[in-house]
Amino acid sequence: MKRHLVISTDCFLPRWDGIARFLKELIPYLTKEFQVTVLCPEFPGRLPEFPDVHIHRYPILKMRFGDIYFAWAGSSAIARQVGRADIVFNQTIGPIGMTAIKAAKKKDIPIVSFVHSVEWELAPMAMKHCKRLIEFFVKRLAKKKYNQCDVLITPSAGVSDVLSLNGITTKKIVVPLGVDIMHFVPPASKPLAKKAIGIDPRKPVIGFCGRIGREKDLPTLLKAFRKIQHKHDARLLIVGSGIEVKAFRNPRIKHVGATEDVVPYLQAMDIFVLPSLTETSSLATMEAMSCGLPVIATPVGSVNEYIKDGVNGFIFPRQDADALAYRLNALLKNQKLRERIGAAARQTIAQRHTWEQVSKKILRILHKLTK
Repeated sequence: MKRHLVISTDCFLPRWDGIARFLKELIPYLTKEFQVTVLCPEFPGRLPEFPDVHIHRYPILKMRFGDIYFAWAGSSAIARQVGRADIVFNQTIGPIGMTAIKAAKKKDIPIVSFVHSVEWELAPMAMKHCKRLIEFFVKRLAKKKYNQCDVLITPSAGVSDVLSLNGITTKKIVVPLGVDIMHFVPPASKPLAKKAIGIDPRKPVIGFCGRIGREKDLPTLLKAFRKIQHKHDARLLIVGSGIEVKAFRNPRIKHVGATEDVVPYLQAMDIFVLPSLTETSSLATMEAMSCGLPVIATPVGSVNEYIKDGVNGFIFPRQDADALAYRLNALLKNQKLRERIGAAARQTIAQRHTWEQVSKKILRILHKLTK
């Protein structure tokens, strides 16, 4: 008989962010060896079907912080679900995640948390005011909850080090994120890929894909784009939803909201940019690399661990629009360079970051704690 695994998360489909995409890819592997229940927010939209998975959704509260939403999670309702579990696999330090950790700790049920972000770095960036106060309280809360877990899975050694330096003593195991390399593939024809999403096949396309939050620093991308757009008659493709950005109204910018399948949009891009101020790994960047795109990224999280500057991508300093514009210009005027860097990028992901590798490592950790 399969053991019962409860996944607790404050981010889930149909909200398309990195955590939701992570779970969408991982859950089919988990269901092969566990009976799975998901505790998650009731975000609006169509919820994809997950065969053999029980999903309990909780209403979204009206208040939000930037593009961060919270669900009302009744402690007794969550405790009932957690009480049936053999292990809890937590994804977030939010109302659902914290309530699940508390219930599991009380019942002595093993808890594994996947650390998708350094919460005290992320939360202040979602706010316009009181950033230091928010950082203080979020760090204190995250430290308490993570120290109640049995194991923390981190996407990089760097994230493990940050947690340890901030007083989080729970055992940490590094499991880098992965990509479905059979789905995230280069296009058969770049012009046809552009035409399929309504962009002139003759125009070079610079792109970004992900949740649109303040920490993503899209203003730096927009500044760099304005510096080079006329020289190359370029287009900027933004895929994702979140906070409103008025500058997207530029006729040279195509903004597409959150979508179930980002592959057609990645395939239409010539260059992918990650201008973020903070990340742990950036699954979106890995997916772009798997599609054979040359990427230009800030040195956030574990990005430096899989992007080697000038070999399979490029690194530029945070908030440096001039440096980004310089890299964009160099790539836009040299198709052979784009092709060489893009091919090396896909090779990196195919060799080191597949979902088969990720799922095996996570399943090994979960099974060890349920023996």
